[in-house]
This record gives sequence, C-alpha cells and structure tokens, in this order.
Amino acid sequence: MATGFSDTLNALYEGNSPRAHRFRYAILTFDLITICFVVCTSFLAPAMWIERLDLVFGVLILIDFSARVYTADRRMWYLTRPSTLADIAALISFLAPLAGEGLGFLRILRTLRLLHTYQLMNRLRHDFVVFRKHEDVIVALINLLVFIFVTTGLIYALEHNDNPAIRNYADALYFTITTLTTTGFGDITLEGTKGRMVSIAVMFFGVTLFLRLAQVLFRPAKVRFDCATCGLFLHDADAIHCKHCGETVRIGTDGLY
Repeated sequence: MATGFSDTLNALYEGNSPRAHRFRYAILTFDLITICFVVCTSFLAPAMWIERLDLVFGVLILIDFSARVYTADRRMWYLTRPSTLADIAALISFLAPLAGEGLGFLRILRTLRLLHTYQLMNRLRHDFVVFRKHEDVIVALINLLVFIFVTTGLIYALEHNDNPAIRNYADALYFTITTLTTTGFGDITLEGTKGRMVSIAVMFFGVTLFLRLAQVLFRPAKVRFDCATCGLFLHDADAIHCKHCGETVRIGTDGLY
C-alpha cells in the first residue's frame, strides 16, 4: 500500500503524463496565488480572516512539503536545499505568523525552480506558442522579476517594523526599483551597515539580470529558426549551416552580429 502511494506521488511530482503536468500546473497556480495573497495583505491591517487564510495556506503548503519529503530519494540532502529551506520559512510564516511574519514571499523561490524543471519547460513549449517563440526572453524576464520580488520581500520583512519610510510592499518595491536602476532618489534609504550591504547587493545582482534581459532582447546569443530538415530551432546568430544536420539555414539578421 505504501509503495503504491509513493509511486503515485512520484508520478505526480516527477512524471511526464498529462495528469502529472496538470498537477504541476496546479502547484504553480497555487504558488502564484500564495504570492498575491502575501503582497495584498501587506497593505491591510491585521484581521482574523487574514490569520485564518494564513492557516489554510500553511496547511496546504505543509501537505505539499510532506509529500515532497516523503518521495525524496535522499531526504537529508533534500531538506538542506535552498528551495526546501525557502519552503520551510514560508511554512513557518503561515502557520505561525508572529514568528515569521511576511516570509511567505520566499515561496516564489520554489516557483522559480519549478519553472526551470525540464518537464515543465517542455510542457510550456508544447502548450504555448508564445513561450516557444520567446523562451529566452520570458525566462530572463522571469529571473529578473523573481529577483525583484524576493528582494522587495526581504527588504519589507527586514525594515517595515523599524523603518518608517517602508510601510508596505509598495514602498519596498519602490526602493528596490530605484536602487536597481541606480536612480536613487534618496527619499527612502536603508539605515546602517546592513542596509548599505543590501543596497549594494540589489544594484550588483539586479543590474546583471537586467543586462541579461537586454541581451536576449536585442542581441541574443542564439536565435530561433526551425531547420527544415532536422527541426533544430536554436542556432548561432551568424550561422549559415545547421550544426545538427548541415542543412543551409537562412536566418534573417540586421547585419550587425
């Protein structure tokens, strides 16, 4: 019985069946709903209905987390992974909000890992033409948005109790964007050495991800062009032959590569 249950969970979390893909889409949707809930409730005063929804989300995350641990081949290794630790932090914040208020945003780290799995990426290519045509741009944009969101959440969690300039996610997001773009209006600042280090990290990593997005938008390392012979769809920007089958490819360029 236990073996059958374990096989079912493994099939759902790691399999390639239509049922498994629907299940992972459902998890992705739940993760995004969780993130929206965390952001929206940061603008509201504490209330009983928020605490009850916290508990509901916490129980669902606990069920998902328990299933993942149960099906893991190397459980101790799994429990020390960054994405697992992020899930634990989110779980604590929902089940015991006073002990970890506002940490639910860390769940988006698991969402990012889910988006980068081979099975889901293949499914997204199959299900959505737009994703297939613009995969590099979409992935680079998702990486940048996740960085902005996680950084905003961290700044909010660290500062909203002590910094009167950061009262909600909108204030934290405003600081993150102005710091990332090096605009720095100066109306919101993080105090002390810790705050300066956070600001430096936002600028350093954020600008790197922003430049990566600009690169895939304007000067991609690979271009998408379906080879009529073998179907290979990623080629060097200046390629004249398909590396897989040798067929001549005529990739349109602006002459600047």
